[in-house]
Amino acid sequence: MSQSNIGGFRIAGISTCLPPMVVDNLDPALGFPPEDVRKVVAMAGVRERRVVDPSITSADLCHRAATRLMERLGWAPESVSALIFVTQTPDHFLPSTSCLLQQRLGLPDTCAAFDVGLGCSGYPYGLYIAAAMLRAGGHQRVLMLHGETPSRFVSPEDQATVLLFSDAGSATALELDDTPGAGGQFVLHTDGSGANGLILRGGAFRDREPANPRHHFLEMDGAAIFNFTIKRVPPLIAETLAFAGKTVADVDAFVFHQSNRFIMKHLMKKSGLPDDRVPMSIEDSGNCGGPSVAVAMTRRLTPPAPGQRLHWMLLGYGVGLSWGSAMIQIDDRAVLLHDDGEGLSLNRGATDE
Repeated sequence: MSQSNIGGFRIAGISTCLPPMVVDNLDPALGFPPEDVRKVVAMAGVRERRVVDPSITSADLCHRAATRLMERLGWAPESVSALIFVTQTPDHFLPSTSCLLQQRLGLPDTCAAFDVGLGCSGYPYGLYIAAAMLRAGGHQRVLMLHGETPSRFVSPEDQATVLLFSDAGSATALELDDTPGAGGQFVLHTDGSGANGLILRGGAFRDREPANPRHHFLEMDGAAIFNFTIKRVPPLIAETLAFAGKTVADVDAFVFHQSNRFIMKHLMKKSGLPDDRVPMSIEDSGNCGGPSVAVAMTRRLTPPAPGQRLHWMLLGYGVGLSWGSAMIQIDDRAVLLHDDGEGLSLNRGATDE
């Protein structure tokens, strides 16, 4: 059982960036039957999506988020000794996109940098890795970037996916902290037997040039993903509360991966979570994969008042199949930033020669 209690760190800040292009799912120009679209919007809860143009990648969104966060925190680039980039939409198969981000952010060559190929569960997993690196020694400050551009791998003809997914980037700054009680609890799970529930079959090395054109795009078994989520997430919430020694009443916010409004409402009811402690950003941000956890925090939550310390449970679940949680504390020094990406294309870090 993967349960970890890691002390001695704090989240200094969280920054998110959405692309500036807004797509209205009810726009007739999308070409889907209007009644079908209204049903999807009513159930999934996605009215507007944020979509990158073809020149922008998840690394660009994360670069923008990280730059703003470091400036606000006053973090000098040379003070960051590790960069973790969580994504399933990298710039290239190789080199690791984290290496390109290390250069673009001006981080020193003493900085450890690596990619983590997780999607919907990536935010709590990424926090766990960052926290573990801090406590292992040798690091004072770590940047965990999590970005996805799923709009680039959904079929424009598949209304079940194209009307759901958005793009986003995030940056989370973690640092050592010796304040009593600082740290967090993590619970992580995996079940690869459900891999076909969400899969992009073609393009990588198992099937480099698929004969079936559909395999170039995401395939989603909606019923299987729904059943997985309903089966796994409520026990995850209960397990995390028990491991952290808390009750529902002790947690100030339960921040879900913004998967689908119908699913989240079902999970809330099954776990006995009050509406006012479950932020939702899916209506105007869509399902942007794992970074949706960060987007829900920066767009729907506020930092603690002076002298206050809040407890937030962060929940990621989906592709893999993979699911995990992080019970974190947010103190009154924490920074929450959000950016709607105006002028983003002008800040693109070119790697083409």
